[in-house]
Amino acid sequence: MTTAPVAALPAKNPTAKPTANPTAPKNATVTDPALVRRAVKAAALGNAMEWFDFGVYSYIAVTLGKVFFPSGNPTAQLLSTFGAFAAAFLVRPLGGMVFGPLGDRVGRQKVLAVTMIMMAAGTFAIGLIPSYATIGVGAPLLLLAARLVQGFSTGGEYAGASTFIAEYAPDKRRGFLGSWLEFGTLAGYIGGAGLVTLMTALLSTDDLLSWGWRIPFLIAGPMGIIGLYLRMRLEETPAFAAEVAKAEADRPKVPLRDMITGQWRALLLCVGLVLVFNVTDYMLLSYMPSYLTSELRYDETHGLLVVLGVMALMMVVQPFAGALTDRIGRRPVIAAGCAGFLLLSVPALLLIRQGSLFAVALGMGALGLLLVCFTAAMPSALPALFPTRVRYGSLSIGFNVSVSLFGGTTPLVVTALIGATGNMMMPAYYMMAAAVIGGVAVWFMAESAGRPLPGSAPSLEQRPSAEQRPSAEQRPSAEQRPSAARR
Repeated sequence: MTTAPVAALPAKNPTAKPTANPTAPKNATVTDPALVRRAVKAAALGNAMEWFDFGVYSYIAVTLGKVFFPSGNPTAQLLSTFGAFAAAFLVRPLGGMVFGPLGDRVGRQKVLAVTMIMMAAGTFAIGLIPSYATIGVGAPLLLLAARLVQGFSTGGEYAGASTFIAEYAPDKRRGFLGSWLEFGTLAGYIGGAGLVTLMTALLSTDDLLSWGWRIPFLIAGPMGIIGLYLRMRLEETPAFAAEVAKAEADRPKVPLRDMITGQWRALLLCVGLVLVFNVTDYMLLSYMPSYLTSELRYDETHGLLVVLGVMALMMVVQPFAGALTDRIGRRPVIAAGCAGFLLLSVPALLLIRQGSLFAVALGMGALGLLLVCFTAAMPSALPALFPTRVRYGSLSIGFNVSVSLFGGTTPLVVTALIGATGNMMMPAYYMMAAAVIGGVAVWFMAESAGRPLPGSAPSLEQRPSAEQRPSAEQRPSAEQRPSAARR
């Protein structure tokens, strides 16, 4: 990448020689498409690994309940398992308060490498924990410890990855490129959930309980090594490089209180947007598999396949929806998602409760397409709420506080609400309430599509100069071009 007039951090690949865009403003950052693609891949892979774990944990929750929380009551087992799931979200704000400000101080790339190591280690450790039958109460305690490590590390993951992509992407393509972060989420979730589905179909119940459940967690080790390699090869983002160049080498760090009190309006908007995003996300991708099997007594294998199909559909639509946010804006797309969940949550859940495969697929598909409105827009909309000097820190705090209080607790809260009231429509009501809060946040947020990030120079995509484009005399003639046969 080339930046003008500020200096960038030293490139790790000295042979890369990006060309400048001759029409770019003098204060603009001109991005190298090859470096942008590499940054998107590395950031998305970390998100994929995080959600691989979530997919595994959600889809194998019933089995984990039997392994770690023996009880004669299946509902109590499920609540205990989701309780350990939710506990990781309690420490996410702490992770955000550590990794976020650190990312604004030492750089995004270094912190994202650390979070990758911790995520992989925490997930891999779960696969090594002995069962309750082997070591008793120590088993659920070790599970909780591993989940806390995961939660602490993920406190710096999503905010860092979305910041990384947003600061690399050219202004006019930030929505499209940011949407690949959630494409990684869906790919990781499908990988984890698909593996559990395959194991459920191929292994007996005894084999799954004795050793089969460990396999998905142990896979996180090799995945983490690959992800770490990709992230260590990345350069720092142009926006952070420019921020460093503008300040002294020993520039004072921004106090944590300034990341909160100095950004209170943006933080409130962030909390509201993340609330509707994550409540609906965790409801569909984490809770619904267990809802279909535990609450509706739906056939386990068919229920898992339906949800996998919905996620595959979302993956297909995701990049197109991201590009749409670049054309019409983030606000209209997010607002459409909020309105859709407010109006269609009850009809969709009634279809799901009807029980036939077609009805379940139709209801889940409708919710999945509405969720794409958030997954496509949020990775580019959320970083644009904050200026460069506090972007990683403030976004980490706002994002993780909202996820911890509302998103990660969704499976536990909804399960408890159904148990307390006996009302099977609670998932729909919960999503509708989240949609109202999200709609209020959208009303007050500013449009960011096609505009520079706050505190950053305009970012343009590299284009070849007129001197580099071959002239008519330089272009090969029809006789000089190789024929299809010679190719």
